[in-house]
Amino acid sequence: MSEFPFAAVVGLAELKTALLLNAIHPRIGGVLISGPRGSAKSTLARALAAILPDDGEGRRPPFVTLPLGASEERLTGSLDLQRVLAEREAAFQPGLLAKAHGGVLYVDEVNLLPDTLVDLLLDVAASGTNVVERDGVSHSHPARFRLIGTMNPDEGELRPQLLDRFGLCLEQHASVSVEERIAIVQQREAFDRDPQGYVARHAEAQVALTQRIRRAQSALAEIVSEAWVYEHIALGCQEAGVEGLRADVTWHRAAQAHAAWRGAAAVAREDLDIVEPWVLAHRRTSPPAQEPGKLSAHNPPPPPSSGTPPASSGPVGPGGDTAGSSGQGQWGAMPPVAQKSVSVPAPSLSDMIAHERGSDCARASQAPAVVRRRGHQRRSYLASPRPDWFATVAANHGRWPWRRLEHRKTQAAPPTVHLVLLDTSASTLGRQLLGQAKGLVEQLARQAYAAREQMAVLGFGNDGVTPILLRRRAPKALRERLDNADGGGGTPLRQVVAQAARLIRQWRRQEADLRIRTYLITDGRTRQSLAGLPALGDCLVVDTEQGAVKRGRGETIAEQLGARYCRLPLPAGRSRPGGQA
Repeated sequence: MSEFPFAAVVGLAELKTALLLNAIHPRIGGVLISGPRGSAKSTLARALAAILPDDGEGRRPPFVTLPLGASEERLTGSLDLQRVLAEREAAFQPGLLAKAHGGVLYVDEVNLLPDTLVDLLLDVAASGTNVVERDGVSHSHPARFRLIGTMNPDEGELRPQLLDRFGLCLEQHASVSVEERIAIVQQREAFDRDPQGYVARHAEAQVALTQRIRRAQSALAEIVSEAWVYEHIALGCQEAGVEGLRADVTWHRAAQAHAAWRGAAAVAREDLDIVEPWVLAHRRTSPPAQEPGKLSAHNPPPPPSSGTPPASSGPVGPGGDTAGSSGQGQWGAMPPVAQKSVSVPAPSLSDMIAHERGSDCARASQAPAVVRRRGHQRRSYLASPRPDWFATVAANHGRWPWRRLEHRKTQAAPPTVHLVLLDTSASTLGRQLLGQAKGLVEQLARQAYAAREQMAVLGFGNDGVTPILLRRRAPKALRERLDNADGGGGTPLRQVVAQAARLIRQWRRQEADLRIRTYLITDGRTRQSLAGLPALGDCLVVDTEQGAVKRGRGETIAEQLGARYCRLPLPAGRSRPGGQA
């Protein structure tokens, strides 16, 4: 079956260039393409293999697809059981990494793969060698391939520590001009009517691309980089606030490949500038500098000089809801306000999820704690052990029939993720409530770090949801990130609960036995109902409100979510209004 020619794809100049650079210099580390469905991500990935130079012996580079349901053994290789049983000899059966050597390894929906597979895949892509060590059986083989991953951001993001390991990242936008739409449809129709004839008409352009890639590969080792190139890269990465040095190395390799593609002898400024956004877009932690007069999300326009407030249907109450005549003030009109963390007592994670009657944490509803599906309890993490054929062969020392059957070791406990939803709306700014809530999140992060567990934090305020910490191993120190989360605006409670539910579904699709604990930390000052939204499973609502008269709906929110409920621990020396403990 003929593939659509690379040279015939309409538009997508940046994506084509990035793929070509990765073909020239595979140690760039792969290309991740993020975009909506139907944006030619898969078409270009498959077309790239057809224009890669052969291996010098006439063999065409392979194109290998990694399916979503692939196991680790399918990816890395496994024991050849047929030879073990027939010839009593331990032999290695190559996996997809070996089959992709010299060609393209394509991973569609890489964000839905288990993290362990993604991590392994990126390790091999960076080193060029696949090493399998298992119970006395050792095997290694070269695995140099051009890695291409695609993902639809609507189905969930890739975790940042894995995202960083892709060399280049490009985002394809859904907007396409009318002229391009017409050209794309016409070219596709021509291909579908006569695939072989269409490919033949573009054969000359395809061959020209192949020859240019080969010349660039040969010239790559001779590309010169002057001292200013390294300084430019270092300053750019520092300004972007990237973590580690992977961005520096990737930026230099990509610029070298672009210089070789141009046929130049040295890296020039244009090479650095063209690849910069593809290298830094997914690693940047500091907003890019804005040109004078240019506006962006980080550089909003100033307020009107007349001082006239924007029109609204009424005063905005706590949490951004219309307050009518309540006189609560225009919370939604307040600009973001910084409020630093305030130290609070350090409750243990077990205390935070306690059930006992009389404790600060009590179940707000009688919903079952264990998620049930179709009337059955969700399966335990300790499933039946699977045979480990590598270990079995090694344990029996080549004897036949086998006297011992070894099994894979099961993990003693499931991995745990703490998902924190932190209310940063304007109503939390009084009495340092936001600062105290941040202090609680900081304490939870420290304990999760000590337990080697994972954490993610979403802030919801300013009428939107902002990621404060994307899912990763809980950091030892979180205060700086928390202090940078400003408070203000309304309380988008429904939005953050819906987003948390989507994240939980995505994570469980990747790791069915993942244990997720959700903490909704809020003062409950919102009129939004959670009716119709999915429950968050193992969830605790922490009420930060401290007034003698409760205006918030913390307990009601916990009931609607089927969650446990507790009040925010107070700083040392402070008591609750009204003499409450």
